[in-house]
Amino acid sequence: MSLTYIFIGITVVLSLYAWNNQSITGKWIMNPYSVHKYQEYYRFLTSGFLHADYGHLFFNMYSLYLFGNIVEPRFMYYFGETRGGILYAALYLVGVVVANIPDFLKHQNNTYYNALGASGGVSSVIFSAILFEPVGLSIFFMPAFVYAIVYSYYSYYMSKKNIDNIGHSAHLFGAAFGVAFTLILKPDLFLSCIAQIKDMNWIHQFGF
Repeated sequence: MSLTYIFIGITVVLSLYAWNNQSITGKWIMNPYSVHKYQEYYRFLTSGFLHADYGHLFFNMYSLYLFGNIVEPRFMYYFGETRGGILYAALYLVGVVVANIPDFLKHQNNTYYNALGASGGVSSVIFSAILFEPVGLSIFFMPAFVYAIVYSYYSYYMSKKNIDNIGHSAHLFGAAFGVAFTLILKPDLFLSCIAQIKDMNWIHQFGF
């Protein structure tokens, strides 16, 4: 069975369960102060299975569905079913953990700061997919590599402005991890990605 569907199923069930059990939310949410003071390091991962509301849950899980179904088969093809599955799970789960690092470093003395959501892991999968399909994949009517540039700049800019409650640093760290992890496993993807961009028919791609 697809790991992507398993991750989606587990996340939906646990998010719904936590909405009806606030004690679970309190125990699992990313609270940097609790991690720092009580060494509750599990929160780095468990927070990725919680979501704020239906919209938050749907957006993350739909994105994982779309891009996971691109990346997971590629990992299976290149690394074998068992090893590929382990590596794909690591891409997603470690992405969740890595994406929480900025919040931990910034807010470890803030008792009231909390964060939740699978955005870091989802960003890891999205940017891994972009490496495989920088041109053939279209996101918001843009070639995937153009979206990656826009997304990265926007996330960096918004993380510096700090004018909303969205974890832009988490998105950026998750995306960076997805790129780094995938290239470590398959370094030739970098040159392949560049070659696809160079060979791109720009006029055709933009519908002219």
